[in-house]
Amino acid sequence: MTFETEQKEKEYYMQIIEAIENEDIDLFREKFLDLHPYDQAKFFLTQNENGRMQLYTYLSPEEMAGIFENLEVEEQELFISEMVPSYAAEMLGSMYADDAVDVLNELEAEQVASYLTIMDDDAAREIKDLLHYEEKTAGSIMTTEFVSIRTHQTVKEAMQILREEAPDAETIYYIFVVDGEKKLVGVISLRDLIIAKEDEYIKDRMSDRVVSVSVGEDQEAVAKTMKDYDFLALPVVDFQNHLLGIITVDDIVDVIEEEASEDYSKFAAISDVDTVDNNPFSAARKRLPWLVILLFLGMMTASLIGRFEETLNKVAILAVFIPLIAGMAGNTGTQALAVVVRGIATGDFEGESKLKLIIREAGTGLISGSVCGILVTFIVYFWKGNFFLGLLVGFSLLCTLVVATLAGALVPLVMHKFKIDPAVASGPFITTINDIISILIYFGMATAFMNYLL
Repeated sequence: MTFETEQKEKEYYMQIIEAIENEDIDLFREKFLDLHPYDQAKFFLTQNENGRMQLYTYLSPEEMAGIFENLEVEEQELFISEMVPSYAAEMLGSMYADDAVDVLNELEAEQVASYLTIMDDDAAREIKDLLHYEEKTAGSIMTTEFVSIRTHQTVKEAMQILREEAPDAETIYYIFVVDGEKKLVGVISLRDLIIAKEDEYIKDRMSDRVVSVSVGEDQEAVAKTMKDYDFLALPVVDFQNHLLGIITVDDIVDVIEEEASEDYSKFAAISDVDTVDNNPFSAARKRLPWLVILLFLGMMTASLIGRFEETLNKVAILAVFIPLIAGMAGNTGTQALAVVVRGIATGDFEGESKLKLIIREAGTGLISGSVCGILVTFIVYFWKGNFFLGLLVGFSLLCTLVVATLAGALVPLVMHKFKIDPAVASGPFITTINDIISILIYFGMATAFMNYLL
């Protein structure tokens, strides 16, 4: 945004604020409703509670629905609680059904029941249908506000249906075609419909090669399908291929952001990276469970070093290289982990043999370990004047990097095999595991070749 544009925006916002302060409803509505819904939501967020109460008075529930659809779920949960229940219920009924379901999923069961009771019957029925689907599935993120036409209809009849239903539909760029039993049989684009002759039948203009997703399919798999085909909308069907709803690209953008945040949280070994909590007690409560687990794993590392106390007493110089060996193991393990977890998430490894992937990672670890091992061997030799000590540290590093790379690749693959989210094999977790492995290798070799070190 340029400086001039930013200044104009500020001036425009000031005019809206002045209209609110002067209680000039007509001027406020003229200026405010001229903004894009996203900008309306931005303005809404700048208001304190008194300001928001005034907006609820000046704007109808239908107008507030457009603002609410551009807020984060956490913000929606906060603001809906300060509305009059009848106003909130009417607003939810005016939102797209899938967006209303996202809000209701965050509320207590009693609140949901209350809103559905006082809501318009048709809207409530539509929302109830979506609430039954399991979270993070295609059914939970689809919308039932779409346009469908029949195979036996003419283009003229289809255009008439489109004119009538388009105002309430979430998207009309694709029009899905169903048969007499409401089974999905084809799709036609808005462009093809416009340029077709009025007396042509839909069955002669539609494409019968339709990509669809099952209502119970995981939202991450749905996002991948939409990304692969570059669709703006994707039909959702049941096991008998009945058309139940559609998923639009804006919902998929939210899914991608949500899944990325979730995976990042797991990589960082915290429960929710998406929530910025100013309360240190609350933040600590979310992070402590993983930290306690890692603390006990760290104690195992300390215990292992204690078992090699005699070796350390005889050759104290070995302690100098513990951070080097452990740190490099953690680094290479995390690198392999990141590559494999991303490959699993994006589906890049679907057509690739798992054995081939493991061999490739082992080769990567061997090459990296050899280069680093040779370098550290000569560095230690010139630094400490002991070639065998350099050889021991270098060879330990080689073995450690190979094993750590394999661990970083194998752990997420095994988790994926057993239907566990591979991102759970977080950076801190795999680092701590590789610390234990590296200590065992390093001190095991040092103990075995003790005579050469003395």
